[in-house]
Formats: sequence, structure tokens, C-alpha cells
Amino acid sequence: VQVVESGGGLVQAGGSLRLSCTVSGLTVGDYAMGWLRQGPGKEREGVTAIDSDGSTSYADSVKGRFTISQDNAKNTLYLQMNSLKPEDTAMYYCAASPFVGGSLMEYEYTYWGQGTQVTVAS
Repeated sequence: VQVVESGGGLVQAGGSLRLSCTVSGLTVGDYAMGWLRQGPGKEREGVTAIDSDGSTSYADSVKGRFTISQDNAKNTLYLQMNSLKPEDTAMYYCAASPFVGGSLMEYEYTYWGQGTQVTVAS
């Protein structure tokens, strides 16, 4: 299984970014997929997840600003991030979980990408 994130970069506060996660070796529609992040000096935290039935969950800190989606035909997961804040600065990871529920808990994810850096300047 290979998980590859892209789309990170430097953006001004209030701006937007769209992250992509291309997966090979498994079918994203059959797994719960999530985005997790680790900011400087912080523990890794769940940001958002989408279950195999299409239901989604979001951390309170990103509700209304971030949107998770997936394209099963392309086996790709996306994260649209709007109204970015400096506290969103982090390494963002895409991960796949074999468990149902679309959890935001790190330990439920089995397959991970290397991450893509998002930096939000104030």
C-alpha cells in the first residue's frame, strides 16, 4: 500500500489550500480515510475522516472551514481547507483505517503517507 499526499505549501491567513492523497494498493471506498496533522511541538491529532459509507466527521477546530471528499474513480482523497489560521500550521497526513466509523483517533489508522507541510502565515 502506498499513500502519497500533495498540495501543501505556504499560505496567508484567511487563504485556502486543497490537499490531495493518492492511494495505491487498496480501494479508498472500502476503507475509512482520514486526515490527521501534527503541529510544531504538538501531538498528532485527527482533523477529519470519511467512512466507507460516505459519512464524515470533523474536529471542532476545523468544522465549517475544512471539507473532506474522495473520488473513488481516482482512488484519491481530498481536503479542502478554507479560512486558514496560523494554528492550522502542521504536517498533514493522509491515512487509511480498516475499521468502520471514520474515527479521528490516530491508533485506528493502519496505512499512512509521509505527510505534506502546511504553513499559514499571519
